[in-house]
Amino acid sequence: MTLADLKPGQCGIITKINVSGALKRRLMDMGVVSGTTVRVEKVAPLGDPMEVHIKSYQLSLRRGEADKIDVEAA
Repeated sequence: MTLADLKPGQCGIITKINVSGALKRRLMDMGVVSGTTVRVEKVAPLGDPMEVHIKSYQLSLRRGEADKIDVEAA
């Protein structure tokens, strides 16, 4: 399951980031690392972008980016 599959209000634990290079570095700098709990706050009407709660802040991700982040249900 990926982060893009979660619905608003659902939580998941990040297991793997399936991307490399600058995007992976940027996501990790923002706190998107394995073992972190993430909660989907809201999704835009057309599904892009989605707002997630990671650690103590809100982060807005494009659906394409969220689709590269594997999560397991929490």
